[in-house]
Amino acid sequence: MEQRRFSGKSHWYHETQSSARHPQTLPLVPEAARVEDPFLLDLLLPVDVIDASQLWLTPAIKLYGLLFPQRVTVNRLRTLSMYDRLSTALTVAQVYGVQRLCNHYAARLAPQTGPDSSRESNHRLAQITQYARQLAASPEVIDARARQQLDDVGLTDYDTILMAQIIGYVGFQARVVAGLQALAGQPVRLIPGMAMQQEAPSGLFDAPSCQWTAGIAGVDLRVASARQLESLAAWQPQPAFRLLAPVLAHESPLLDLLAEIYTSAQPALGDETVSELIALYSARINGSPHCFTESQQRWSGSEEQADAVRYGSRTLKLHEQTSAPVGAIIQAVRMLSCAPDRFSPAHFSALLTNGFTPSSALGVVVWCALCGWLNRLKIALGDVG
Repeated sequence: MEQRRFSGKSHWYHETQSSARHPQTLPLVPEAARVEDPFLLDLLLPVDVIDASQLWLTPAIKLYGLLFPQRVTVNRLRTLSMYDRLSTALTVAQVYGVQRLCNHYAARLAPQTGPDSSRESNHRLAQITQYARQLAASPEVIDARARQQLDDVGLTDYDTILMAQIIGYVGFQARVVAGLQALAGQPVRLIPGMAMQQEAPSGLFDAPSCQWTAGIAGVDLRVASARQLESLAAWQPQPAFRLLAPVLAHESPLLDLLAEIYTSAQPALGDETVSELIALYSARINGSPHCFTESQQRWSGSEEQADAVRYGSRTLKLHEQTSAPVGAIIQAVRMLSCAPDRFSPAHFSALLTNGFTPSSALGVVVWCALCGWLNRLKIALGDVG
């Protein structure tokens, strides 16, 4: 897919339809494809920060290798090519505007062979791109109809699960990289014309509770592989994966690594009330009513504060003013969720000023990024009612 840069914009754009390729087409930053650390993308950080992050960083790096290997073999059940995967990743990176990610995925995409120029291929690629952009930028609009549109252009259930994982992973990566850049004191690079994600409509959260139903059938235990059964046995008892695990187990290696990240990231916060607040507000922003319901059931704070989160940012401003630590958390979650490219050293410093250690402040960033990933998996792979 040929890369191009528009005047006044300093990040990557790519075509949503295939076009004639030129043999000498190169990305603007070709070295961005060659990194030692494919998750942090060779971001220079203190050794103690890297060492403290190993428990969740190691599975995150392994997951990159499964999602974006050097070669992909497509078949009848798994039709997403390497081009499809990297094109989706670049679309998501563009939504979040984190330049380091845009450069990397554009550089990896540039040498890939695109689909043929038939109308069917163009329509398929356009549908994939639209879905990726919507789930990344406006997740609340994704529903059963969006899954049906993917099915209409030939994607399978396995493809839909893989796409949801890619979109969630790149969003997680974008927010963690943005947070670590802020920790390192790197200034924000504002890109003209970049829109922020808007908070989901409050009407989604009017009901006091809701039920989630998988939109894709879970693995059939009668024919499941030993690896799938092991994944289910290991992770379905976890509350966060109780409903998701049967669906995600279709791609059990991805489920295993996601769950490892989850179980490693939560303890870094060291405060259950903080993790509950982040999960609650992340679900509210991203428009995941069932994640909100589950978080509220675990909520140990005041009912007034939970209601303030339900009603949205305007009501929350009162709590930001009455409690500086809560305000710092809310502002960090809002910026990381809605515009990670604008998360600055000032946001990170606000956490440090209000009682967080550098390690626990980084825990806020990682947990918020992970909650956004899980919110999108619930939205993409099922329905509420």
